[in-house]
Amino acid sequence: MSNEGDLTRILKAAGAKGELPSEDLLPLVYDELRGLAAARMRGEAEGQTLQATALVHEAWMRVAGKGGRTWNDRAHFFRVAAAEMRRVLVENARRKSRLKRGSHPARVELEGLELAEAEPDERILMIDEALTRLEAEFPDSARIVTLKFFGGLTHREVAEMEGVTERTIERQWAFARTLLMEAMRDEG
Repeated sequence: MSNEGDLTRILKAAGAKGELPSEDLLPLVYDELRGLAAARMRGEAEGQTLQATALVHEAWMRVAGKGGRTWNDRAHFFRVAAAEMRRVLVENARRKSRLKRGSHPARVELEGLELAEAEPDERILMIDEALTRLEAEFPDSARIVTLKFFGGLTHREVAEMEGVTERTIERQWAFARTLLMEAMRDEG
């Protein structure tokens, strides 16, 4: 980000005033947020109704709409933005799941039924549930998963945000990923 000093200044000023100056901040973060959303959406199935631009706009409205929030720095802002992207994706997946299932689901016997691999929306919901459990016991690991999975950040970018080495993030990511897989296997 070329104007990182400007971003930090604007974020600190926003904290002092209790408001986020959209006209100053959005041009400084839009491209980076769009890149994060695009990276996240690349893993989604074709026909996904939520596009990267819509994801950025919805997350931005949520971040900018929360008055009285103070920002410590750029990393703090992007952690919150990644968390909001997670919420948007999870809410979208839940909405689609409700529409798909309808209000009067039919009973199906599971015996002898072949189960297909989870669809992308179901996968997001499974990851969200496992991540919620992970947050209770290992909040640092959950934050890294949120930044990487929902925020689309690389190990290096997360390390810079967290103020640790890239190797530390690699270890924490491996640990968190193992816990998530176990939690999802327990659910399934």
